[in-house]
Amino acid sequence: MNYLTDLQKIIQSKKNEDPDQSYTAQLFFKGLQEIQKKFGEEAIELIIASASKNKTQTIYESADVLFHLLVLLTENNISIEEIVDELKKRSGVSGLEEKSNRKK
Repeated sequence: MNYLTDLQKIIQSKKNEDPDQSYTAQLFFKGLQEIQKKFGEEAIELIIASASKNKTQTIYESADVLFHLLVLLTENNISIEEIVDELKKRSGVSGLEEKSNRKK
C-alpha cells in the first residue's frame, strides 16, 4: 500500500510539469477524457493478456492498469487511501449483499 501511495504522490507532482518532458504530464495536459480513454485501452490490453494466459504479459498490463488508474484517481482528486477505505468497509460483507445495498 505504501508504494501505491508514494506512486500517487509522484503522479500528483507531475501534474504541472512540462508535457514535452513527462508522459504523465502529457496525460494531465490532455485532460480527463484522454486519461479515461487511456485507462480503458490499458484495461482491454489486460483482458487480452489474461485471456491468452500469458503470465508475464498479464503482470505487465496489470501494472499499466494500476498506473493509469492512479492517474485517473489523481485527476479526480481521489486518493488511493480513499479506495482502500472503501474496500475495508466492504470487508466481511457478501459481494451479493454489498451490490444489493448499492441499489437502495
